Amino acid sequence: MAGGGSGNSLDLLPMVFARPKEAVSAARALLSDSPSAFDASVAHQAIGIYERDFGDVTASIVSLRRARDLARRSGSADRVVDVLGTLGAALVFAGRTRQGLATLGAALSSAEGPTAAQMRHRRAAAYWTLGRYAEAMADLRLAVPVFRAARDTIWLVRALSIRGTVRLAMGEAAAADLDFAEAERLCAETGQRVDMAMAVENRGLAAYRSGDVPAALGHFDEAARRYAELGTPMYVLHVERSGLLLMAGLAQDALGEADQAIRAIERARGQPIRRAELLLSAARAALAAGDPETSAVRAAEAAEIFTRQRRDWWRAQARLAHCQARFASGERTVRLLREAGTLAERLALNTTEAVPAGLLAGRVALALARPADADRALATAMRGRLTGPPLARAEGWLAYALRADALGHGAQALLGCRRGLELLDQYRLTLGATELRARATARGGELAALAQRINLRAGNTRRLLEWSERWRATTLAVPPARPPGNPELLRDLTAFREIHRRWETTRNTDLTRELRRLEGEIRARSYRTRSEGGTTGRFGARDLLAALGDRTLIEIIEVEGRLHALLCARGRVRRFPAGRARDALTELEHLRSALHHLSYRASRERLTLAETGGHRLQDLLLGAAARHLGAGPVVVVPPAGLHGVPWAVLPALRHRVHTAAPSADAWLRTLRAGPVPPSVVLVQGPGLAGGRDEVSALAAVHDGPAVLRQGRATADAVLAAMDGCGLAHLAAHGTFRSDNPMFSALHMDDGPLSAHDLERLRRAPRRIVLPSCDSARLEPVGADELLGLAAALLPLGTVGIVAAVVPVNDRAAVPLMLALHRALKDGGSMAGALYDARRRMPDDPSHQACALSFVAIGAA
Repeated sequence: MAGGGSGNSLDLLPMVFARPKEAVSAARALLSDSPSAFDASVAHQAIGIYERDFGDVTASIVSLRRARDLARRSGSADRVVDVLGTLGAALVFAGRTRQGLATLGAALSSAEGPTAAQMRHRRAAAYWTLGRYAEAMADLRLAVPVFRAARDTIWLVRALSIRGTVRLAMGEAAAADLDFAEAERLCAETGQRVDMAMAVENRGLAAYRSGDVPAALGHFDEAARRYAELGTPMYVLHVERSGLLLMAGLAQDALGEADQAIRAIERARGQPIRRAELLLSAARAALAAGDPETSAVRAAEAAEIFTRQRRDWWRAQARLAHCQARFASGERTVRLLREAGTLAERLALNTTEAVPAGLLAGRVALALARPADADRALATAMRGRLTGPPLARAEGWLAYALRADALGHGAQALLGCRRGLELLDQYRLTLGATELRARATARGGELAALAQRINLRAGNTRRLLEWSERWRATTLAVPPARPPGNPELLRDLTAFREIHRRWETTRNTDLTRELRRLEGEIRARSYRTRSEGGTTGRFGARDLLAALGDRTLIEIIEVEGRLHALLCARGRVRRFPAGRARDALTELEHLRSALHHLSYRASRERLTLAETGGHRLQDLLLGAAARHLGAGPVVVVPPAGLHGVPWAVLPALRHRVHTAAPSADAWLRTLRAGPVPPSVVLVQGPGLAGGRDEVSALAAVHDGPAVLRQGRATADAVLAAMDGCGLAHLAAHGTFRSDNPMFSALHMDDGPLSAHDLERLRRAPRRIVLPSCDSARLEPVGADELLGLAAALLPLGTVGIVAAVVPVNDRAAVPLMLALHRALKDGGSMAGALYDARRRMPDDPSHQACALSFVAIGAA
């Protein structure tokens, strides 16, 4: 059979994309049965395709060269052309760009009709890999009509997939999605399982580039499941997922995704071309995670590989990442300016890609006091504000605002800040998960900070307050989109509690891995949740001043590392300079440590040291504003990083009613809430010293409270009891997770009750007391957002919280809680009741330290 094959052997080639492992097994079986040169060529080609796409690209080239030699021996010209096309693509994927394109060109020159169209498709895929999009589109314009006319569904699917991918790279997301949608429909007809997985992946890529994070995550997770069923690793998916996680503000997750794939591809000796792309993804993620040194190393290695592979567009992206890392490390040099400017020009063909390069060049030029260079670079970058997805356009508006500010046009700069934040609002409100919404605000941090600087220079304190509120605690304004009855979420949360309860007694390694897996599943489910809508209300200083009455509100803001106290009272907003933010954070840690030690090793000397620290912290946080508080209650609104302050330690607040709030707008919303229902729920968690006595004493204060004692205090029972109640008191140990704040939890009989669980409530308790551990601690994320137990409750309707910001002595807290509840029973607010309870504490250091460790949050 010199010129032909068995007929069945050609079925191996489509089988590689439908059932890859089965195809490889069949190919090897064929080779063991003394096949003809034609059939052996097909078998080696099938194995080479599998190795190219799913394994060792070096081995793939060996297999495909063997297939080429056998094809020539068979005498079939079509067989030779087909193998050359596959081999050319493999050579490009291996980084042998010139040799690969020459091989593809040779295949095309010998082909006609549908075979020529197939070669053009393969060359287009190579051009896309190399970032040569115009050449890829030229080949596809000729190939797609041929496949349509021939009704060749399999090749049409592949051509549509490549064309959509190229269109995405050229910024044409809507057109790309049409191609992917058609490919997905056609895949259902062909039974090509690998092509179907790729179609699902591509739909995710289109959603990702359009800024639809929940849809993109859903598609990517489904594609990953399909690839796993096929046993086929897909490194491009890891590149895409890393980029998506980075866009969602999950920098550490993005870095982990890229690093894990890099290790896998190195173990498998996989495609060098994909390893370089993963290195670039890791460089971008490391920079966003605050590690510019690692970012620079990864970016430099990626750029070197792209250079060897002659992938100019990719090399420009890697060089840009390297320049951004150097800038983040503090480099401000003419050399860096020139490199960034050259990259902006190189990437200017795609407006979206030119924006970050132009922004970098503009920032460097501003730092070097070179206004002409800054103006030119920012003018290039600001063109991105007009087209593309919201996130890219917001960066364009940032460039517009920076340029206007540099030119002294304050009003135009504020317009740019406003437009940019409005676009980010649009994006943020598409996210259903609280964590994603909070982390997404990081992208608007520079816009908000620029607006603050402009208003600070202008001396307009009301506008300064309004702009400080514009991007503060925005996540708490909209409830999370979490259906209370989601069965998959309920299943995972229940499993997490059970495994955690077993893990606490054994610390078993297998259980640790299972806990991490379940955490990942729960987070992934929350990330895929779509938003149920929502609006971003506009805060006005006039409304706040009218609502304050005899109260004083102090909003502490940070501008370029300095703190300022904005004192709002009696129809005015006044600004008082305070200390450095980093000094305040250092002093706060010393103070929290002192209070913690006092709870367990109390002494008068330690208490005096803590009180002295309170004086120092007050000067750093409030400055001279501490002397102008008036006689009424005080509301304190700190920046996110300072929400762990035990405010009663500050001398100006110790002997007055005061409360804290994540933002002035959040406080206003709690102030306007309706009356508090009379129902009371008391919960006693396991292992709490004095817990039984505490709950029994509190039960005697109230009329007919619902009491869940240890043994009955399961997570589901507690959630059911406190859903919509007027006051809930949860006497339970807790754990604060700074690494994963949505898994901060209170310990119930059957395991942890986390922030994820609290978001299942239809209506949160109107008031809640969290008396144990540091249950009021919140993790600052994003621009000025908070995550944690207390933060999970506020958007669900809780209007008043009393909780500890420092781990406290359980027994010392009992008399404080009893006094607090008696004051609440008499009709006091949470802040007023806590103030009364503090005054009734014994004078010994242990009880005083405990009383100082609690804060009130909200207005009720």
